[in-house]
Amino acid sequence: MGADWKYEPAHDHGLTWRERFRSIRREAGLFSSATSFAWRGLTRLYLRGVHRLGVDGAEHLPAAPPFVLAANHGSHLDTLVLSSALPRAMSWNAFPLAAGDTFFETPAVSAFASMFINALPVWRRSCGAHSLDELRRRLAEDHCIFILFPEGTRTRTGQIARFKPGIGRLVGGHAVPVVPCHLTGAWEALPPGRSLPRPRKISLRIGRPLDFSHLSKSRDDCRTIAADTEAAVRALATDSSP
Repeated sequence: MGADWKYEPAHDHGLTWRERFRSIRREAGLFSSATSFAWRGLTRLYLRGVHRLGVDGAEHLPAAPPFVLAANHGSHLDTLVLSSALPRAMSWNAFPLAAGDTFFETPAVSAFASMFINALPVWRRSCGAHSLDELRRRLAEDHCIFILFPEGTRTRTGQIARFKPGIGRLVGGHAVPVVPCHLTGAWEALPPGRSLPRPRKISLRIGRPLDFSHLSKSRDDCRTIAADTEAAVRALATDSSP
């Protein structure tokens, strides 16, 4: 006798199209998977051709999800760079966490962010513990890859700002590694306020994964996780070998 099958409805079952685009429970359909796959292929070609993208330290990526990519944030190009660094076999379950008030306010932009970039919304003004806990559950249970920028917004100066403790609520006490990443050149290519990118070279450096399973979701531990992740990202900016 074979094992009993258990059927469960999709997490986003019953939602309208607009609600599905804006939901952190969204699951990929056939069409959105195809468009996201094609978009990532075009993105790789663009980044390599126009920005001469270089990736150092790819061997530090975990062999399988779940894990988190955490990087400094200076440009809308950052998400594209980090997504393109993942092996194709992993990219289908990689979700950039994007500002809801920027990428999910209108139906057209929501559709683009969800179907092409595969982004999940984080509402910066109202992202409470419940939303973070739901993201935390999805990260671990669905074996996802989250791409996030713990500064919370793009730098206006090109310098790394202090990392916020929200990342600690996602990974504290979980056996989910955080992979520190450092981007150079993206801010120079497309800083805040600029509409079209300049053809500047972009480099991505990937560091060794960080383990925070021994810490909790307490306020102090979340601050420790944020500070340790920030320190690892800053070290990649100066260390010659990630």
